[in-house]
Amino acid sequence: MSFNNAVLLMLKRSNATATLLCNKYGLPSADRRHFHCSEPCKFVEKAVTNQKPDWNRAVSEAEKIVGYPTSFLSLRWLLSDEIANVALHLRKLVGSNHPLLKTAKSLIYNGRNNMQAWGLIVLLISKAAGHLNVDDMEEDKAAGVLHSQRALAEVTEMIRTSHVVHKGLVNIQPDVYSETSELNDMTFGNKIALLSGDYLLGNSSAELAALRNQDLVELMSSAVRDLAEAEFIGRRDSQNNPLPSIPPVDRTGYAVKEWTLRNVLSAGALLGKSCQGTLKLAGHSDDIQVQGYKFGKHLALAWQACLDLGPFISKDPTAQFNLCSAPVMFHIEHDPSILIEIDKGLESVQNVDYSKVYDIVMTGPGIELTKQLQKEHSQRAMEVLTVFQDSDARTALYNIIAAMGDF
Repeated sequence: MSFNNAVLLMLKRSNATATLLCNKYGLPSADRRHFHCSEPCKFVEKAVTNQKPDWNRAVSEAEKIVGYPTSFLSLRWLLSDEIANVALHLRKLVGSNHPLLKTAKSLIYNGRNNMQAWGLIVLLISKAAGHLNVDDMEEDKAAGVLHSQRALAEVTEMIRTSHVVHKGLVNIQPDVYSETSELNDMTFGNKIALLSGDYLLGNSSAELAALRNQDLVELMSSAVRDLAEAEFIGRRDSQNNPLPSIPPVDRTGYAVKEWTLRNVLSAGALLGKSCQGTLKLAGHSDDIQVQGYKFGKHLALAWQACLDLGPFISKDPTAQFNLCSAPVMFHIEHDPSILIEIDKGLESVQNVDYSKVYDIVMTGPGIELTKQLQKEHSQRAMEVLTVFQDSDARTALYNIIAAMGDF
């Protein structure tokens, strides 16, 4: 008998044995309750044999399941006149310090922070759930999803990317950019960021309207509203970057509450409502649609926790990080004296000693608490997946969640 068959046999015989195996191989506790069932056992076999999932491989395999790479940065986009013009103008910014260049690099970087995987998540949840009472002409037979669901996946990516591009705008201050050449670079970069972001947002609105589904338009419009609202929460530094709020006297729960509020609005709402919307297009009940929203929200929060951990896990004091990232927020709850250094950003971004903040956070509990936060949201996302039948798409989503925390 092979090792995998032996494992499956023991899982069927004893729930206690399953718990021991979960502890040994580090499998998520959310799935332990289901190991005595026949369907989830199929996933357990894959999880045991693939103890250390790789992010790029998980995404690559998932893309094969839905038919092709889902990023809107495909040939039909790269060859369009508008995108070609943006790329041409971006070349003029090479050598400057405009943040739009960093944003452009992150869009094509093949790593864990590749936001184009959001469309992939929407298509995977679409295929995992299946569709009901839909015209055969609407189905993409090769991929097992609807043409409207594929369009919604692209809309999700366009909205997300337009938001990130818009956030690359620089607050031009004469005393900071005193040289004429640098001032011109920043002004030109702002024009490109504003117009290219508007172009993407406008196209996403046109594609969304073309689906002719009023409920979906209202749902996705509320996601755009949430993105905008996220930019007006709490305090801001001189460049309009977010700063942590002053904690109350009783700091219990301060970090989780504020971090969750910010990131549900800036990320969780968009992915959650996109997952909810794609199940709406497939004709699923309101209850299933709510489960889709929960899955997208928790996955986005787990994803953000991973991104927040990145600079601190790499142990690079020079790495840039958000002052409202989870490790920093947890440290503020632990010891608010760190705000003395952070609040220097109210006068000028350059006044904040990021290396000093980094060193302070590394000595506190923020890193471990952020890891726990990431695992919690990953587990909640996995729990939602149990409502769907076993399939390659569901397994791919499990693998992506597992690979997310693979540092």
